[in-house]
Amino acid sequence: MSASPKILLVKLSSLGDVLHNLPIVWDLRARLPDAQIDWVVEEGYVHLLEPLLSHNNFRGIDRIIPFGLRRWKKNLLRLSTWKEWFAFRKALQETTYDVCIETQGLIKSAIVCALAKKSAHAVVAGLANATEFSGYEPLARSFYSQSVQVPKQCHAVDRSRWVMCSALDWPLLARTNNPQFYPASFVEGIPRVPLAGLKSPYVLFFHSTAREAKRWANDDWIALGKELAVRGYQVVLPWGSAKEKEVSRSLAAKIPNAFVPPAFSIEQAFSFISGAALTVGVDTGLTHLAAVLDKPTVEIYCDSPRWKTEGYWSERIANVGDIQNPPSMEVVLDSAIKLLA
Repeated sequence: MSASPKILLVKLSSLGDVLHNLPIVWDLRARLPDAQIDWVVEEGYVHLLEPLLSHNNFRGIDRIIPFGLRRWKKNLLRLSTWKEWFAFRKALQETTYDVCIETQGLIKSAIVCALAKKSAHAVVAGLANATEFSGYEPLARSFYSQSVQVPKQCHAVDRSRWVMCSALDWPLLARTNNPQFYPASFVEGIPRVPLAGLKSPYVLFFHSTAREAKRWANDDWIALGKELAVRGYQVVLPWGSAKEKEVSRSLAAKIPNAFVPPAFSIEQAFSFISGAALTVGVDTGLTHLAAVLDKPTVEIYCDSPRWKTEGYWSERIANVGDIQNPPSMEVVLDSAIKLLA
């Protein structure tokens, strides 16, 4: 392989999965500084990748190729949908790739690899097997030239690194090689967005998640909020749907001086997380965003395995609880106080 191969990364969604795939960009750049690295991602998560776009003083991702499948599926009969689909395919085929790295193990991701224009001896690497508690579609293997066997219990970051190292015939990176996610200059320069009602110091509570079983008990959130309020912190309760908004309001009504903000975008989430004294959240994408930004974060696990997504790369992250073993309020409070000290 040349010193400047053309590499396509395919990780379409969701928020946490995209974040945990970011380190392989840095891994690739460390060994192949002159490579072209492109990434196909669902259009809703493009903002997660933009800080890694190459510019004059930094080489990261060369091109982000947005994929609108979620939206297209809802509008299959519209002419505009098919125009966008063909425009996507044209963009995907503008480059002839030497390596395609697909770390999701889903048919839709594998088909993207199949549609990409590839060199004669291109490597298309993807997962050979499912990992526990992760989505996987075995038919995806038929689209790969190289199926990569990974441990059944494998952290999301490590899983991506397994596939990448196999694709390029590199030794597997050890956990001692801590993952990097965003450029330090970007993290340090995230602007603070003023918002009426938001007071410093504040603590973010990401209490909502797509699966109800992953939630921490409301009574525990209230008890934790009261303890932090006594210590002078404003508790902020974001939300992402009408149902979650009602829960936020219900919790806020029982926590002194708590604040329920308006809905915010992923771009704004960077700002809110960066400005927080602490983030406390369940196993959900925005909690993982706080962890990859290396901000003080307490990750709460209630009905998902901690080994799968825990933030293991920083002492500013506390991982508490585990599958079917939610932490007590006292354990979370103790972790929060230590991080706020």
